[in-house]
Amino acid sequence: MVPVTEAESSEDLLASLAERERFAPANGIEIAFDEIGDPDGLPLLLIMGLGTQLIHWDERFCRLLAERGFRVIRFDNRDAGHSTKLTGAGTPGTAAMLLGYRSAAAYMLRDMAADVTGLMDHLGIEQAHVVGASMGGMIAQTLAIRFPARVLSLGSIMSTTGNRRLGLPTRKALGSLLGAPPGRREAYADHVVRVFRLIGSPGFPRDEARLREVALAGFDRCYNPPGVARQLHAITASGDRTAHLRRLRVPTVVIHGDRDPLVRPAAGRATARAIPDARLRMVEGMGHDLPQGVWPILVEEIERNATRPAAGVKPGSVRAGA
Repeated sequence: MVPVTEAESSEDLLASLAERERFAPANGIEIAFDEIGDPDGLPLLLIMGLGTQLIHWDERFCRLLAERGFRVIRFDNRDAGHSTKLTGAGTPGTAAMLLGYRSAAAYMLRDMAADVTGLMDHLGIEQAHVVGASMGGMIAQTLAIRFPARVLSLGSIMSTTGNRRLGLPTRKALGSLLGAPPGRREAYADHVVRVFRLIGSPGFPRDEARLREVALAGFDRCYNPPGVARQLHAITASGDRTAHLRRLRVPTVVIHGDRDPLVRPAAGRATARAIPDARLRMVEGMGHDLPQGVWPILVEEIERNATRPAAGVKPGSVRAGA
């Protein structure tokens, strides 16, 4: 296991990022991104989840991937971090958001996938390995569906197919997702720690000091609750991807925790069943987070998947459509 180290301050976390952070025009908006590793390494795009920022891909985790030869690119999705905020779209109503009314959605997962290809175009990357966590997994799946020639391998972590009957969260986990976060900095950090006590990994040590500093850094960098609501609406309005996933021909690993209360294990199993030749790695004791103890498993599975052939079919040769 990776040893637990003393938590950096939120100021140190942001100072480290500020030295490298850049911006790319992409799909009519601007995407904030960071690169770690050899510029000539294997391009690896890391896509984060609902309401989270590129800093939630821990820099130490990214450096473990860089040591395996990857050029790691982490970025802020639209409506998060330093990427463009869709403020003109307003905030969706609760009913529209939960029921997934498409006409009221500011954007869809397909738009967020197109943001990724725009970032790739800016960086001159024709093809990349793609890994997403939670909502990021949904974006990664959508990217592989709509732009199969751009995806060399696919990693879907603690995510789902979009079938709303599968993997429903526990009542407490759903409440943590829908509850309004506090608007004050310290109270927000306390809130984040409480949420991850509920949805995090019971089988792995939780570094709450580090979690708190990352929460404070996230608050200082971008506190944008309306953006979280718009992202959630994009998820609910984008529908079930199962039929499209069945037509993918890309090396895929699905990683899920057997103790995930937010996106239940059934959703991970369904994702692996839907994608031909996908490998399922169910992690004992993992919840809906990426604790340091899980990093060696993630790095191993990402590297293994990146070198795996896709069922005898060249990646990108079949367009799944959406």
